[in-house]
Amino acid sequence: MDPLIIALIGCAAMMGLILLHVPIGISMALVGVAGFAQVVGWGPAISLLASEPASAMSSLDLAVIPLFMLMGSLAAASGLASDVYDMTNALFGHRRGGLATTTVVASAGFGAICGSGVATTATFGRVAMPEMLARGYHPGLASGAVAAGGTLGIIVPPSAMMILYSVLTEQSVLQLFTAAIIPALLAVLFYAIAVQVTAWRNPEAAPRSEKLPFKDRMAAIGRAWGVILLAVVVLGGIYSGIFTVNEAAAVGVVIAFLFALLRRRLNRATFLQVMAEASGSTAMIYIMVFGATIFSYFISVTGGASFIVGAISDASVHPLIVIFGILLLYIFLGAFFDEVAAMVITLPFVIPVIQGLGYDLVWWGIINVVVIGIGMITPPIGINVMLLNSMYRDVKITTIYRGIVPFLVADLVRLTILVLFPALTLWLPRMLG
Repeated sequence: MDPLIIALIGCAAMMGLILLHVPIGISMALVGVAGFAQVVGWGPAISLLASEPASAMSSLDLAVIPLFMLMGSLAAASGLASDVYDMTNALFGHRRGGLATTTVVASAGFGAICGSGVATTATFGRVAMPEMLARGYHPGLASGAVAAGGTLGIIVPPSAMMILYSVLTEQSVLQLFTAAIIPALLAVLFYAIAVQVTAWRNPEAAPRSEKLPFKDRMAAIGRAWGVILLAVVVLGGIYSGIFTVNEAAAVGVVIAFLFALLRRRLNRATFLQVMAEASGSTAMIYIMVFGATIFSYFISVTGGASFIVGAISDASVHPLIVIFGILLLYIFLGAFFDEVAAMVITLPFVIPVIQGLGYDLVWWGIINVVVIGIGMITPPIGINVMLLNSMYRDVKITTIYRGIVPFLVADLVRLTILVLFPALTLWLPRMLG
């Protein structure tokens, strides 16, 4: 049978297994082994089940993910998310739309010590959403700010998604973290503008809060010293070269653990919950990596990726049209899959296309993470929207979707700017590199 036909059958089989609720990593691994066997033979195919997991488990780059997952869980358990929210509320809360802006800024701050979009959404769904609803915010704006702010968890470095991308594409994680700084700042700025536009159009949706006395504002900032310390040590250590990314993650875990311990937030039940959260997320990512690498071998040996690149070249389509077509695909996939799944399923096909078009893979890594974040709040599903709806059953899902619209518009404008002007993303790593 023609290898390209085998590749098409394999892709269809993988999607069929996923629709049957077989875990994505296992689906990719099963199809990858079976497809590879049809082209090369069962002996080499079976050996992939041993060699690829062993390679991933021994990867020091991939070992950073469980450390950042654990640091984020410990930070949430120790109350650092509440501290960063109180600090930003003290600074912006008295302005119209200030609590929604606070939620966006605080989500970015927490993203710097968490690295997960879903975890950031869940955390501020508990911390910020009740505050906004209690102070008269429209549920649409409140939920929109939380869901959109949650996407900052994967674009603000350090990000588990960027680490995963760096491992799967063999790019420098430090360059990715550096390249993400300007896009992350743009995200916060555009979300803040979205809040102000919403508040301007409907002032009743975002009532003003009382301005705290100067003493109370300084006290709130002072209470957030733990978050500031953790972010400065981890990010400062990475960018200054004092720590490698692995070392910074390990130091961050120790600091977050000490905060949780000294604040008496870490009893036996909480500790087990933190370990279960971090272990569950890590296991899911590792299984997806195992499956993705095996599936990549299958696609490579069938020549499927080369065929796609050749077809695009022969069609003489402008590269930007191809890029925007891929972005639409990612937004569609992001509406149905979580962020890790959307990345690992597509990379075997997309990376050869991006390289064939002559684009920088560090730039594409940031674009990839940004567009997957957009998918997390895109109808008809959007994982962040579903999460918030499950937490607040009294807030209709249609209300959440309407609240998302201004932030979705801001995201699309930001994505267009980053695609049309790659220098915005690549300027900082090139200057520092």
